Amino acid sequence: MSNSTPSMQEKPVSTMKAVYTAAPGAVEVREVPTPTVGPEDVLVRMRACGICGTDLGFVAAGGMPYLGQPIALGHEPAGEVVDVGARVTDISVGDHVVVNPMSAPSGIIGNGGALGALRELLVIENARVGRDLAIIPESLPFWLAALNEPMAVAKHLVNRGAPLSSESAVVFGAGPIGLGAAIWLKLAGVSHVVVVDVVRARLDKAIDVGADAVIDSSNEDVAARLMELHGEAANAIGMPRPATDLYLDAAGAPSVLQTAIASAKWGARLVMAGVHKQPELIDTGQMMIAELTFSSSMGYPTEIFEVTADLIAHQERFAKLVSHRIDFGDVESAIELAGTPGATDKVVITFGP
Repeated sequence: MSNSTPSMQEKPVSTMKAVYTAAPGAVEVREVPTPTVGPEDVLVRMRACGICGTDLGFVAAGGMPYLGQPIALGHEPAGEVVDVGARVTDISVGDHVVVNPMSAPSGIIGNGGALGALRELLVIENARVGRDLAIIPESLPFWLAALNEPMAVAKHLVNRGAPLSSESAVVFGAGPIGLGAAIWLKLAGVSHVVVVDVVRARLDKAIDVGADAVIDSSNEDVAARLMELHGEAANAIGMPRPATDLYLDAAGAPSVLQTAIASAKWGARLVMAGVHKQPELIDTGQMMIAELTFSSSMGYPTEIFEVTADLIAHQERFAKLVSHRIDFGDVESAIELAGTPGATDKVVITFGP
């Protein structure tokens, strides 16, 4: 006979769905407790979340590489505020928002922290407008607002290259980050932007979003074509080189670094954002005779909400990056689709109508 009485029994804990990595190559949709809201917190109902190549890397590894443990997925969120803490004054229930995954006290959202954005409800701890989230107009669709985070990544890549309007640039990789970089370069007034890839449909998309020219590196000599497009310059010892000023790596393929270094004129700049999974040998002699500036780009130290106004102002242009919108109920098949080479551009998970 039980000693418990109705007054002693615990109330059932409400739950929601959240996506985690599981075994290598697999994901798991778990039932987890619905988060509670502290006095300075905000609760956001997810309405859209993009799938990133980083997510796919975590799925392939079965979690965070080297740690051997599952992690919560999703770091490209947009949603609607459904609850606010008692001390929150500048955010209201019903506000549409985009979120800064890198500011969460519990760790980077969807990148090894306690929370991921591929869940029905996401608590934003110690929420501050301009630091943790930004309020967006209802005129910006949630699926498009989910591009805010990856476009901040692309904007930081461009900012690291410090382009001038008088210069020419080439972007390697016509995925979402590379295409985003091409858009930012053109919005910055860069005179001529070339995009390089091996997938014809992606090259067509590059022209559609504003690139001046494209190169299919599977059947064209990139350096020779750049010389045709940007004119001829030279390195320090007078060897002919394309007059391209800025090289951006959004592909992460070994051939990109080799091509850029071998093609660089005197004073060219190369910025790497593409993830190279293995160490690469680079020709430092070629770098020397070009006095090539080589730097890298990761995240968005200041850009996360700097991009929001342009995303709103240029909705039609950025919308072309999204190839698939898939309901959260089909998140497992959506992740599989996103991981199929050449099958998609940008996949965005949507929640509800």
